[in-house]
Amino acid sequence: MPEPTSCCSVVGGYCDRCDLLVGLDGLRVTAVARDEDGALSVVVESEPAVMGCPSCGVVAHGHGRLEVRLVDAPSAGRPVTVVWRKRRWVCPEPACPRVSFIEQDERVARPRALLTVRACRWAIEQIRREHASIHGLARQLGTTWDTVWASIRPLLEDAAADESRFDGVSTLGVDEHVWHHVSPVRRGPKELTGMVDLTRAPDPKNPDKLVVKARLLDLVVGRSGPAYAAWLCDRGEAFRARVEVATLDPFRGYKNAIDDQLADAVAVLDAFHVVKLAGHALDEVRRRVQQQIHGHRGRRNDPLYRIRNILHAGAEHLSERQQARLAAAIAADEWHDEVWVAYQCAQQVRSAYHQASHAAGRAVAEKILASFASCPIPEIARLGRTLAQWREAFLAYFTTGGANNGGTEAINGLIELHRRVARGFRNLENYRLRMLLIAGGLNL
Repeated sequence: MPEPTSCCSVVGGYCDRCDLLVGLDGLRVTAVARDEDGALSVVVESEPAVMGCPSCGVVAHGHGRLEVRLVDAPSAGRPVTVVWRKRRWVCPEPACPRVSFIEQDERVARPRALLTVRACRWAIEQIRREHASIHGLARQLGTTWDTVWASIRPLLEDAAADESRFDGVSTLGVDEHVWHHVSPVRRGPKELTGMVDLTRAPDPKNPDKLVVKARLLDLVVGRSGPAYAAWLCDRGEAFRARVEVATLDPFRGYKNAIDDQLADAVAVLDAFHVVKLAGHALDEVRRRVQQQIHGHRGRRNDPLYRIRNILHAGAEHLSERQQARLAAAIAADEWHDEVWVAYQCAQQVRSAYHQASHAAGRAVAEKILASFASCPIPEIARLGRTLAQWREAFLAYFTTGGANNGGTEAINGLIELHRRVARGFRNLENYRLRMLLIAGGLNL
């Protein structure tokens, strides 16, 4: 049929209501069909108009149409295919190098694209907001994994290459991450270093309160100081000058990179990992005393083994029954006094981060630094020496308003979730782009 049909009587043969439902600016609906599987096929075309040659500007002559099939965003839970009847023109100017050309509209789809622009946007939002898998999106779109990823990957790559996404970073977090558990011979290095923006911003609901909206900035291969330092160097002097606080776990390689590349930034040792070090020292004391008394590892009825979880709980959170169990276990043997002292030391470390003010917390931290290293219990003395080596970074928590690496750990949890959703990854660059998208690292 040479002319378009419509569902209502309108001038020009097009239906405004159909066009409104389909919502492709500049294109008019001429037909809609549904196949046996329930998928929709929407035929669209542009209205007749005068077209000049893109090269010479001479008015071109119409030369038929070319049907291009594009995967569109689902409608009412059904896959949609847009059949775009593109107009073909011929340039009448003999000297023009462009003999013919085809209608293009990048608001609808990029040249040679397989998905419409809005289908790409829909897929990106489904990945970022709804934790969707590429296989799931391909099923909803009625196409294949390769088609979906090949369509959205250029958009992600362009966004990842945009240096403006590094603007405004004043607090920088870093942590290691394991991206696969396959042999490194088959898939390359397992460990990556992730950089996270931990800059505080006013809370939209309470402008007087500052909150951290963590976002992943990048993932680089390797868990080492040189890997982190190289990334910082690549960011440029302007980026490094803006970073005022750098949080990290107690890993000397990252600290060396901060000292080398962020000389003006304050390094802050993460509070969670400091408390974890104290808990680990307590566990070592408990296990050593257990071996000295019984000559074997803890068993179900051993007093120290039965309170192993209570020892890691905050003293203020223990119920009366738990307090009684703890007291009974410590009183069961005089050798348990070492465990009790180690428990008190671990609680003191924890209390430094639970004081009413940062000044009071710093006072507790300084007492820890002054006393732990001389403790007769070897594990606590070693903890004291470790904290003494990290003295400035340990105390910096209390002078930076409680800066910590918690947002970085939250990003790691989100990355782990998406790795499980995808059932693992085989390509590192695909992994990086996917994680930058879901962790807020791309301006899309």
